[in-house]
Formats: sequence, structure tokens, C-alpha cells
Amino acid sequence: MATISVVIPVRNDAPMLRVCLAALAAQTRPADEIIVVDNESTDDTAEVAAAGNARLITEPVTGIFPAAAAGFDAAKGEIIARLDADSVPPPDWLERIEAALADTDGLTAITGPGDFYGSNRLVHWLGRTVYIGGMFVFVGAMLGHPPLFGSNFAMPSLVWRRVRGSVNRSLPHIHDDLDLSYHLEPDMSVIYDPELRVGVSARPFASFSALGRRLSWVPTTLSKDFREQPPVARFRARRAWAREHAPERARRTVT
Repeated sequence: MATISVVIPVRNDAPMLRVCLAALAAQTRPADEIIVVDNESTDDTAEVAAAGNARLITEPVTGIFPAAAAGFDAAKGEIIARLDADSVPPPDWLERIEAALADTDGLTAITGPGDFYGSNRLVHWLGRTVYIGGMFVFVGAMLGHPPLFGSNFAMPSLVWRRVRGSVNRSLPHIHDDLDLSYHLEPDMSVIYDPELRVGVSARPFASFSALGRRLSWVPTTLSKDFREQPPVARFRARRAWAREHAPERARRTVT
């Protein structure tokens, strides 16, 4: 069995972190380690992490990707699973991840959708169908593979070690999951499992300013990524690799 580290970046989200850690404590397949990355919190994040048997590290550079990247660097597991502080994974979350990645080639990540909580049914439906569903459809079409959803994904540590120097990990106002997805190399793939679900807070939809702030990060992220590697060049590189190696990979990878 592979060892699994769970990384949770946190900034002033102690109440939600407490719920997330309780859900991880109830896993049918326990995590080998849980890393909480305290991103300059002023609440009792450190105390909540200690009570939840998590290893606490700090990241002074404010931003989701600086915090998440610090956690990925510190992870000791062969698989790195990622949650947000407001994620609520079901009891079989880690069990599903382990089973899905057990027979892959060591360069395959897995992701799934989220079910919103904390608002009304219409907001939950719109978030699940339009916000997350649209991301998987439209961003997936651009990438040529499913994008990683930051509140719910896992990757082999080898994947992170290979891309950690090319992603925009020090920038605060970008979508870390989109940037990481864009920097996956041609021989890396992503499994989308619709049954790998976690609860996620509907707070992005609490106000137009909150939603607008998150949406504004999309063009910022893509403009940065497109300057580094134009999407057409990225697509051609992946297609060329697939033509050369697809038969070999099909024999080695079970999805």
C-alpha cells in the first residue's frame, strides 16, 4: 500500500478546519500524515491542527498556492492528497484514491467534483452544475485532460517533484489547481472520478465581490501560463507524446 499525505492550506478557517479534520479522522483508510499549512492565520488554527493530530507548518507568503506548495514540499507520502479547510470528505475518500491509483503508472493524478453546502438548494445546484461542472467541461477541453479541482484531488509525489519548479507557486492571486493542471507534463494524466466527491462551502457565492474575486484569478492564471507555453504548443506536445507512447501506457495504466 502506498503512503498518503493529506495537505490542507488554511488562513483563518479554524472552525471549518475542525470539521475537515474530524472527517479525516473517520476515514476507512486513514491518512499516513495530515499537514496543515498555516498561512499567517490570526485565529486558533494551530490549536485545531494539534487537536486533529495534524502536522503544522507555516507559510508566511500569503496565497493559496504558496501555502499549498509548502505543504506539498513537506509531504512524505508517496501520494499527496489535497483538501481545502472547508472540504468535508466522505469516509471512503482516501480509500477510493488509494484504489484508483494503485495500478497506475505513478504519473496519474485523480480528481472529482464537490457538493456545496451552507446555502440554498438553487445556489448548491448552480455551484455544482455551472461553477464546477463548467470548469471540468471547458477547462478540460482546453487542457486536453480533466483539470484538478483544488478542493478534491490527489497526485503521486513524483508528479509534484517534477513540476514544482515550473508552476507559479509563489504568486498569491492565481488558481493553484488551474496552474498546476496546466503545468502537467505530456506523460502525466488525470483520472476524473464522478464518485470521488467532497462537501465544499458555498461561501464563494455569498456576494458578487467574493465570486468576482475568484473569477478574476482565472484570466490572471491563464495569461501567465499562456506566456510561458502557448496552449497550441502545449496541446501539440501532449498529442505528440500520446502518439508515440499511448500503446505502451495503455498496457501499464489501469483507469
